[in-house]
Amino acid sequence: MDEKTQAVLTRIAEALERMAPPAPPEPDFRAARLFRHAPASDAFLPAPDYTLPLDLLIGVDGQKARFVENLRRFACRLPANHALLWGVRGTGKSSLAKAAFMAVADAHPALKLVEVDRDEVAALPPLFDRLRGRTERFVVLCDDLSFEDGAAAAKALKSALEGGVAGPPENVLFVATSNRRHLMPRDHQEGRGMIAAAEDAEEEVSVSDRFGLWIGFPPMDQPAYIEAVKTYATRFGLSTPDLQGRALRWAQLRGSRSGRIAWQFIRDLAGEMGVNLPG
Repeated sequence: MDEKTQAVLTRIAEALERMAPPAPPEPDFRAARLFRHAPASDAFLPAPDYTLPLDLLIGVDGQKARFVENLRRFACRLPANHALLWGVRGTGKSSLAKAAFMAVADAHPALKLVEVDRDEVAALPPLFDRLRGRTERFVVLCDDLSFEDGAAAAKALKSALEGGVAGPPENVLFVATSNRRHLMPRDHQEGRGMIAAAEDAEEEVSVSDRFGLWIGFPPMDQPAYIEAVKTYATRFGLSTPDLQGRALRWAQLRGSRSGRIAWQFIRDLAGEMGVNLPG
């Protein structure tokens, strides 16, 4: 090869290197315990610790025990299941996932939580591959998951959970919260033929089957709601005449009862009394 040709090839190689996307930054998982994943840059952005204590989640003791035990097994490198926390809004699904993680992570420093956006489900397979083989153990959390985009997103998640020929990463546990047990959008049949809609539905339901642990969060009845309010008030030293009546009127104005509504009432009451609360 003559010098002129060699020079041309060198310039082409250098131009291609300049055009190539930069390598993703090497994550520093020592910087925090909680992270958000940014798919565009493949960066892991550290987040502050979740401050709501696990024992402040009232009325979900059974759900709490099952989830914490599954998480503890994963942290201890024992068999554990991907978890789907499903139920009506405001019942503490997301709060339980994060508070339980913090409680278990206190005893297991290698445990990290990576939160992903529900609109970035397609980025899960490469994310799982990125985390595979690291010494840390990762809880990947997707809050309010549903397949609004149909079967394509469901296939991406199924691919991530199955792991292809390499199998699923041993050091990754996927946790999703959803208002729907089978993750399907309510209008998934609109604009679709019956056969195509049925195939999409089958694909989406099959993803739900990949979660070995399903934990349901039913609506909160009035006695449980009042008990939550009283427990919070006692915990933070909040005393007011007609606490129960005020709490019920608050729920009536919101049109529902839940752990979230109880906590919002307590925050309003604490603000009125000049008392600071966690979270």
